Amino acid sequence: MSAIGFTPDLTSHVMTRTRLRLTKRGRRLLAAIAAVPAVVALSVAVIGGSSAALASLEHGAAPATFQTVTVAPGDSLWSIAQEVAPGADPRDVVDALIRLNALEGVTVSAGERLSIPAEYAPGR
Repeated sequence: MSAIGFTPDLTSHVMTRTRLRLTKRGRRLLAAIAAVPAVVALSVAVIGGSSAALASLEHGAAPATFQTVTVAPGDSLWSIAQEVAPGADPRDVVDALIRLNALEGVTVSAGERLSIPAEYAPGR
């Protein structure tokens, strides 16, 4: 009886490693998948954070704490500033009136009610 010996030749089949190559479409898909958690987190922050900034009547100042003045015919912000704060610089008072009342310009109409900044309110 004869024996046949078998020895595998490992050198003939050398394993080569292939590099993973992504196409342009594959890279875009991978970037989109990676960006989804950031987009979701940002959306939650924007939606959840906006409700905290809403104004409500419960937490605002009481209506009696604001001094208001009604604009008379011929009045301007300058004349109102001189009237409510005669000792202050009218430019500062006009600026404060514009900011407090969210005015878009310096023009006011007769009958319009303006809130007076607390530092210039009479009796302070």
